[in-house]
Amino acid sequence: MATFLFDDIVFGPVKSRRLGNSLGINLLPLKEKVCNFNCVYCECGWTFAGHDKLPSAAFIHERMEKEISRLAEANTPVDVITFAGNGEPTMHPEFESIIEHAVKLRNTYFKDAEIAVLTNATLLHKETVERALLKADMAILKFDSAFENTMRLLNQPVGAFNYERYLKNIRNFPGKKVIQTMFVRYKTAETEVDNTSDEEINAWLDELDVIQPDLVMIYSIARDTPDPAVQAIPHKTLMGIAKKAESRGFKTEVS
Repeated sequence: MATFLFDDIVFGPVKSRRLGNSLGINLLPLKEKVCNFNCVYCECGWTFAGHDKLPSAAFIHERMEKEISRLAEANTPVDVITFAGNGEPTMHPEFESIIEHAVKLRNTYFKDAEIAVLTNATLLHKETVERALLKADMAILKFDSAFENTMRLLNQPVGAFNYERYLKNIRNFPGKKVIQTMFVRYKTAETEVDNTSDEEINAWLDELDVIQPDLVMIYSIARDTPDPAVQAIPHKTLMGIAKKAESRGFKTEVS
């Protein structure tokens, strides 16, 4: 199925399902995805071995300053400056420096805007990554299943991956913590996964009790996926999951 890549360092602002008028920042190459996950539902397509050189922090700083100042002069509303793009933003070796520069630009041009990072949370064990995320307003952490096998089938980590460390780091992250969960059904000749089953949801809720997120974002696919076996979950089902999370005391958003 058709997927897409972002074709610039700074894109938008776009009307985000979750974040309002979101100005996107892509720290990764423009022609390929760079990620340590290979999620079957990723709108950017598959992760392949090897990649182009990542854009430098200096170049990203320049592009951010040019676009953010232009939008401010044009009185274009920006609710959130969102680090997302063609893969996992925290993989950029100069991620902390880039976040620091974004904070300065936000404080200069869009004082009321928030800075958010969409991350798969796999690199929270790195001190520089945690420090950088604490400088943002929202760390939006991917958590698709409380069962390691389900998570591996849906997210397909690339290379070495320790599920227990990943989960522990999400639990212990000390900043504003937003959990985002993609609910899907995925059926192939070899396997069948549905992270909306009663067993899955009960385990997911129990883990939320441990994580204690400030917000839970619940959503399903809205764009093409690299694997056509991925199926969207009806909005009614998502609302039912949200109601269960809210009964545990968690604020939720469904999109």
